[in-house]
Amino acid sequence: MRRATPEISLAFLPPEPAVRPLRLAPPPLGPRALARLAPAVERPGIHLGVWRERGELVIWGTTRAIPGFCFVLEVLAPGLMVVKHRTREDSAKFQNVAVFEGEQVKFLSPESVDVADHPAVLRSLIAPEPPGSPDDPVDVLLRLAVSMRAHKRGGTLLVVPAGTEAWRESIVRPIAYAVEPPFKELADLVHSASDRGPARAQGALGRAVDAVAGLTAVDGATLITDRYELLAFGVKIGRPDGRTRVERVVLSEPIEGGDATTVALVELGGTRHISAAQFAQDQPDALALVASQDGRFTIFAWSPRDGLVHAHRVETLLL
Repeated sequence: MRRATPEISLAFLPPEPAVRPLRLAPPPLGPRALARLAPAVERPGIHLGVWRERGELVIWGTTRAIPGFCFVLEVLAPGLMVVKHRTREDSAKFQNVAVFEGEQVKFLSPESVDVADHPAVLRSLIAPEPPGSPDDPVDVLLRLAVSMRAHKRGGTLLVVPAGTEAWRESIVRPIAYAVEPPFKELADLVHSASDRGPARAQGALGRAVDAVAGLTAVDGATLITDRYELLAFGVKIGRPDGRTRVERVVLSEPIEGGDATTVALVELGGTRHISAAQFAQDQPDALALVASQDGRFTIFAWSPRDGLVHAHRVETLLL
């Protein structure tokens, strides 16, 4: 039987600052030791502690809690590694610093992407502001994107302004799975999370996010408002009569050197990407998030400054 590639997280710190570490007689850091320990540490939130001892790197044990700005290296797939760190000790979130994919190295630089003329919800996704407290349910759209990418079936999520009906002209009728009345569990959790305990709020929010993101695996697009109310899923996107067909888009990536360029839409993908870009052009106040089966993730938004749809490649933010 072919063995699966180990997926592990390495934290570079001595055992003393770690919270309730599991200590081992330190084996040397190497492929054999990592492969043997991987089945015990593949679950999210468990890190192998690595530090220097007698001039060489050793694995001293495992930990679930690490200090802020600690160097963390995650091995996700053959030839795919991500360097990240926790921005605060009281936060469960990590910020990606660099992605190593084969011989290619990408350094994250969200501030290099100008999203000033895009919807606010996109600006918070590309370059999120620090939350007011560690329990704030920030980055819900980012959580949805991560969950969409995780099911590996590909999918489209359309985000439209709440209280409007303009989006209907871009949807083919009848809608396969309309949700009436709108399903508000995720919206309610976002707005009431401050009234719950941290663990309970995050757990319930995570389950609701996964439930909505799971609907994007159904053929067609899933439709939510910018208040996270679920309106429909399995919908087909159509081009309203008289609207121009999208042929070219502005493409950028939030990495160093990821400058915006204008490319033919067909270079980005097939029907799913084409229909999402068309929706973003015809509904300039909306967003279209597209997950590809190969792991790529693109957000389409209308750019008034460029007069074109802007395609943001953001999978480096989601690893």
